[in-house]
Formats: sequence, C-alpha cells, structure tokens
Amino acid sequence: MVINTNVAALTAIENETQTSKKLTSSLEKLSTGLEINKASDDASGLAIADKLRTQASGIKQSIANGNSAVALMQIADKAMGEQSNILDTVKQKLIQAATATTSEAGRSAIAKDVHKLLDQINNIASQTNYNGMYLLQKGAGTTGTGATSADTLTFQMGNLASDTMSTVTGVQANVAGLKLSTLSSSTKSGNATLGGAGLSATNARAEMAVVDNALTQMNAWRADFGSTQNQLESAVRNMSSQETNLKAAESVIRDVDYASESATFSQENIIAKAGTYAISQANATQQNVLRLLQ
Repeated sequence: MVINTNVAALTAIENETQTSKKLTSSLEKLSTGLEINKASDDASGLAIADKLRTQASGIKQSIANGNSAVALMQIADKAMGEQSNILDTVKQKLIQAATATTSEAGRSAIAKDVHKLLDQINNIASQTNYNGMYLLQKGAGTTGTGATSADTLTFQMGNLASDTMSTVTGVQANVAGLKLSTLSSSTKSGNATLGGAGLSATNARAEMAVVDNALTQMNAWRADFGSTQNQLESAVRNMSSQETNLKAAESVIRDVDYASESATFSQENIIAKAGTYAISQANATQQNVLRLLQ
C-alpha cells in the first residue's frame, strides 16, 4: 500500500468533477428554460434554431407589413367609394337636367351643384393618403410637404427579395383622370355652358355618358384594390400559420423538456452526493496504512 498517491481519491475527484459539470449544465437549462444556452451545448442545433428564429422574425414583420397594406387598401377603397357615390349623384342631377320639366333656372342650380360635387372628387383625390403616400392622385401633396404619390406600391411580404405584391398603378381618381374636366369647367358658373350651349337637356344627356365612363373607370380601380386586399389578407393568414410552425420547430430544438431535465438533475445530484461520499472513503482508506506503523 502507498500513501504518496491516493489513486482512489484522485479517481473519485475526477468523476466528481465531471458530475459537477453535468449538474451545473442541468441547473442552467432548468433556470433558463433552454436546452441550448451556448454553442458548445449543440453547435448544429444552435445553427438550425437561429436560422428558424430569423425566418420567424422575418415572417412576423411581413405579417405587420401585410396588415398595414390592408389598411392602405381599405383607405383607398373607402375614398373611391365616396367618389363613386358623388358620381352617382352627378348622374342623377344630369338626368334631372335632361328632362323637359326642369326650367333653365333649375338647370343653372343643377350646374352649380354638379361643379361643387366635382370639386369634392378632386378634394378626396388630393387628400387621401397613407403615411404621406397619396393613393388616388399622382403628385398630390408633394409641393413643400415631402410627401410622395402612388404610382406602383410594392409590399414586402416575405423573407426573400422576390416575396412582394404590387397594387394597381396609375390611379388618377380626380376630375382630370376621370375625364370630367369639360363638365367641371362648363358648370363653374350657374349659367353653365356645355359645348358652347347652355345646360340644355341635350347637353345633359351627352354628359351622362361621360359620367358613366367615369363610373366604369372608378369601379375598375376599386376592383383592382379589392383583389389586392384579398390577396394580402390571404398572404397574412398563410404567414401567420408559417410563423406558428417555425416557432414550434425552433422550440423543439432550443427549449428544454422540464420533465426530462428534472429527472436528469435529480440523477446527477444523487451521483454528486455519492461521489462526495466516495472521496471521503478514499481518504479514510489511506489512514489504514498508519496501523502498519503502530
């Protein structure tokens, strides 16, 4: 027997050190709720989990982009809906002016109403915007305001540069864009002239066709905005599902299983206590050598 080197104690200490490391690692996992707290825990798992997290974060922002785009579509649609109602009223007043029972004074009053209504169409087009982006009239509000106008609105709806959606382009929902300039200028005064004549029944009938064409154009723009809104809402629903699945996949890799890890901690804790006892016994064994010297 030797006393200079206590091999049994050294072996017990080595095992105790390894057990202590495992116990510390288990405690770290239980305290953070994460299976992977550093790259050395699972290098490949960390790389996969981080990639999934980045992808989920991008999808989350894309969902926010989509919801903002839907709000933009709704603003444009509501504004054009009001313009469409105005055009309906203009058409109604032209029909009223076209009948023989309406007097010249009545037609003059109708002309004033029509002009005011067309002015309101311009007002709506020049005021409708989302976050400084004018939606119904290119160039609206740009002078001295720093605002921009809608031409092509492209929405980023995914992690890839190619994951985009675009709206209808070239919307000009004002009097000029709807080809109502002649009607507007000729009804500026109460005693309006259309084509050089007064607001006669004949001229009123001619302008009815122009208003019909404006309504057709307005409905086409609204349909484009509406279909884009449906597309955006579908994309948001799909991305919401993707985000949930990506987070679930990341959780499988990164998050700790408390039931399993608690069992591991209990096991290592018992082994650690047993190791401490083994060290004490290894040291006690060396004391038996002293009996040989008595």
